[in-house]
Amino acid sequence: MNILDVTENSIRAKASYIEIDVSADTAEDTLKIEIRDNGCGMSKEQAEKVTDPFFTTRTTRKVGLGIPFFKQAAEGTGGSFEIVSEEGEGTAVKAVFGLSHIDRMPLGDVNSTIYTLVVFNEEIDFHYRYAYDEREFVLDTREMKQILGGLPFRDAEVSEFIKEYLNTNQTEVNAGRIL
Repeated sequence: MNILDVTENSIRAKASYIEIDVSADTAEDTLKIEIRDNGCGMSKEQAEKVTDPFFTTRTTRKVGLGIPFFKQAAEGTGGSFEIVSEEGEGTAVKAVFGLSHIDRMPLGDVNSTIYTLVVFNEEIDFHYRYAYDEREFVLDTREMKQILGGLPFRDAEVSEFIKEYLNTNQTEVNAGRIL
């Protein structure tokens, strides 16, 4: 859910390109989640306050819990959290979790999250990288758009292909291991 929440922030920030990187390294005992965008970015003041649950730029509510919960989840496993943003340039969020830490929540169904983001935000280019130790795969919607020649991601066959691509590649990269 953290990936979805942060990426939705990128979408609200009018990003046209979003990178999502999920990588596990058993030798380092880390799970890293990085999300970078080319959206409107934040002022220095906003970036400093974004981890405060009682700070939000949204007018529909008075609290913003997504980033603070993400930070707390990472740091609660002995990991770290960093957010770098510059107005007009975009934002980068990096959370590092202790991979084997007892308090690390399971990664969850990241494939469904990526699938939903890609299929329902076709106007945005996504670059998704999933890695487990030395194995990895990439889904890049810019390449897919070129190959499809205008066929929409919501087309039933294309949508099903994206879902299968994510699931098949994650299974292969994980080689039976579960995050």
